[in-house]
Amino acid sequence: MSLFEEKNLSPMLISQMQEPFNDDKWIYELKLDGCRCIGYFDQTRTCLRNKRNMELLPKFPELKDLHRSVSERTVLDGELVVLRNGVPDFFELQRRTLLTDRFKIEMAAARHPASFVAYDCLCESSHSIMDQPLLVRKEALQSSVRENDLIAVSRYIPTDGIGLFRAADERELEGVVAKRASSLYYPGKRTKDWIKFKRMADEEFVVCGYIKKNSRTFSIILGKYHNGAYLYKGHVTLGVTKAAISQLRESGTMPFTAIPAGAGNENVVWVYPDQVCTVEYMPNTKNSLRQAVFKEFRTDMVPEDID
Repeated sequence: MSLFEEKNLSPMLISQMQEPFNDDKWIYELKLDGCRCIGYFDQTRTCLRNKRNMELLPKFPELKDLHRSVSERTVLDGELVVLRNGVPDFFELQRRTLLTDRFKIEMAAARHPASFVAYDCLCESSHSIMDQPLLVRKEALQSSVRENDLIAVSRYIPTDGIGLFRAADERELEGVVAKRASSLYYPGKRTKDWIKFKRMADEEFVVCGYIKKNSRTFSIILGKYHNGAYLYKGHVTLGVTKAAISQLRESGTMPFTAIPAGAGNENVVWVYPDQVCTVEYMPNTKNSLRQAVFKEFRTDMVPEDID
């Protein structure tokens, strides 16, 4: 059975490196703040699946006809994004993924339509090309896609990773991905052939409680699991929605042995510490969460993984 028919590919993963670099054996492209997914396209159907191989079209119906702009029986690796003022808006994307009412989904799609940005071509005319060098796959990608408002091909530049990162930093974009030009594609694997330079760091935490600040604003209390106990790690407000809070189960019991005095944790609603979330923040030297943003719940991880 071919890659196209199986539809169970996991995206190749990206390693992290703090310092951008220049190298003529590497190419560099912008890292978009969206949802990584694999797209399967044939003559009659579009199929988009996220990292957990879940179908995305029920949440993003405006993308159902992408196959009309892609060569038949092609598999692409890319990112689902929602643009606002020309910049990826992760919060709008996150809100969409939490919607369940079909009418509200269609209204959101009309107001802020998503688009698919393709990074890589993995299968061309039913034949896998993952064993071909990246630049060969980039050529196949360019010839496979007819760009429009809903689908685009990611641009890249050779050699100048530092310059592109500076440009991304000035525009407050997420960062840059550096890829070795000769790299092959390894589904679900993390190698040093793909490296990200991020303005923001991301980290996983256990959700231990929440604070309702008003009818629309909430903070989530964060922790880590270490040696059989939960350690307090602060809180995050930006990006936390009422829909996210609705997924938590109240326990009435604080999971920490202690929390810092004056940490702004009055009126906390404690929850069962069985949810893991990703928080993005600006790295600094004080080991604190500066400009923290709630990104998503991680259904592929358990609290014991977060130490």
